[in-house]
Amino acid sequence: MTLTEQEFGTVLASAAEGNELAFARIVDAHHDDLRRVCTFITRDHDLAEDAVQTAWSIAWRKLGSVRDATKLRSWLMRVAVNEAKRALKKRSRRSEVESLVTGFGAPSGRNPETGIDALDLREALRRLDPDDRALLAMRYVAGFNATELAAVIGITPSGTRNRLERLTDRLREELSDG
Repeated sequence: MTLTEQEFGTVLASAAEGNELAFARIVDAHHDDLRRVCTFITRDHDLAEDAVQTAWSIAWRKLGSVRDATKLRSWLMRVAVNEAKRALKKRSRRSEVESLVTGFGAPSGRNPETGIDALDLREALRRLDPDDRALLAMRYVAGFNATELAAVIGITPSGTRNRLERLTDRLREELSDG
């Protein structure tokens, strides 16, 4: 769905007034990004889908609070990220023992080194705090730029870039042989 900014503003206003078809257009435009980011954060497809569905429910109820259509994407992402983190906390409180890498499959058997690298990366990502996984997912899975990330996490674009740089440096160091 490709809409001009003005058309998207009209769709947002209509959805905020309760137009289900307009809301469906918003869902169509953003659902895949929300699902991918939530999956990256939770490392569990079912948990991520639950978080996204909860986020859409919240969005339906609170869509009227979004006054600027250009801020809708970051607002939706913030809601979904919060729901993914809440789902992780809820799961840990219930003390369920399950692998956070479920659903991401085994590495390809073609190149053993690539498979080991993939396992090392998955393990390093698993050990990250959900906030750090959320930041990486929004940047590298959903393609958010520093300004969009800043709007979601509440710090400056410069601070966002610095945080991403420290995080990727930490991952590189952890994955290096030295």
